[in-house]
Amino acid sequence: MNLQTLGWNTYFEEHFEEYKQQGYEVGRVTLEHKKVYRVLTKYGELLSEVSGKLRFQALERQDYPAVGDWVVISPRVEEQKATIHAILPRKSKFSRKAAGLKMDEQIVATNVDTIFLVNALNSDFNLRRIERYVLTAWESGANPVIILSKADLCKNVEEKIQEVESIAFGVPIHAISAEQNIGLEQLASYVFEGQTIALLGSSGVGKSTLTNALFGSLKQEVRTIREDDGRGRHTTTHRELIVLESGGILIDTPGMRELQLWDADDGLSQGFSDIEELAESCRFRDCSHSKEPGCAIQLAILEGTLDKSRYASYVKLQRELAFLERKENRQAKLAEKARMKQLTNGQKKNRK
Repeated sequence: MNLQTLGWNTYFEEHFEEYKQQGYEVGRVTLEHKKVYRVLTKYGELLSEVSGKLRFQALERQDYPAVGDWVVISPRVEEQKATIHAILPRKSKFSRKAAGLKMDEQIVATNVDTIFLVNALNSDFNLRRIERYVLTAWESGANPVIILSKADLCKNVEEKIQEVESIAFGVPIHAISAEQNIGLEQLASYVFEGQTIALLGSSGVGKSTLTNALFGSLKQEVRTIREDDGRGRHTTTHRELIVLESGGILIDTPGMRELQLWDADDGLSQGFSDIEELAESCRFRDCSHSKEPGCAIQLAILEGTLDKSRYASYVKLQRELAFLERKENRQAKLAEKARMKQLTNGQKKNRK
C-alpha cells in the first residue's frame, strides 16, 4: 500500500522521524471496534491493539486512536497484526460531546482535509442544524463544504441555496442528487489522491448513496427514508475510512441525531462573523444587545438585514459553549482532586 495514497505527507513525515529512527513503522486507522483497530500499512491491513504503555498513559478519549489517525506501530506481518505505540499529531479533529450526562469527547474523524456537510433537500432541511455543523467543522481545522443532497426531490433548489448562503458565509455549497447522478462533477475538485474527505450529516440525508457514487460501486448499504415524516434511517453504523479507486480517501460516519458542541469558541467567531462584526459597532462595549440605545444588532434585526432567528441561534450556541466550559472546569477540578487523593494515599502506604 502506497502511504501517499492514504494521505501521508511531509507534516506526518516530520513528526514520525524520531520513531522511524527507533525502527517503528506507521499506518492509518480505518476502523475502530471496542479498542481493536484496523490499520492500513505498506504491508496491507493489520488488526491492531494499543500497547500497555499507551493505555496506561491515556487520560482522555483523545489519547486513544480514532478513525483517520496515523499511528506508530510495530507490525507482526506474518500474523497480520500490529501493536500501536503512539499517535502522530493530528492536523484536524472533528469532535462532538458524546451522548449522555458525562462530559466526554467523541472524536468523529481526524486528519481530514475537507468535510462534506450533507443535508437533504426534503422536509428535514434545517438551517439551524447546518449552522451547528458549519461551526463545528470550522473548529475542527478542516474546510467545510455544504452538500445539499436529493436535489431531484426539491422544486426550489436555488431558493434553498440562497437560504444556506445567508448563514454560511464563504462556505462552498453544491446541490446534488447522487441517485440521479446530478451535480457530482462539482465534487471532483475535492476528491483526489492524498486528500481526505469526511461525510457528516443526519440519518437518511444520502451519505451512503454519495459514498457509493464516489466509490464507483455498492460499498455502503442504502436504506430509504421513512415515508410518514421524511426523516432518515440509520444505514452506516460505524465510522470507516475508505480508499477510493479513483484517488482520494472518504471517511463515512453514522447519521447524527444531534450534534452537541465540544470546544467550538473559534468556530463560533468564524461561523457567525457577521454578528460579531455588527457587535463591534454597538455604542457600548458591554452591550447586551437587548434594550441598550445604539445597539447595532437590534437595529440590523429591525431593518431586516439580520434574521432574528439567526441571532437567537447565535445566543443559544454561546450559552451552550459557556455551560460546556463550566462543566469541563468542574470536572477537571474533581479529577485533579481525585488524583491528588490517590497520590497522597500511595505516599502513606509507602511510609508504612
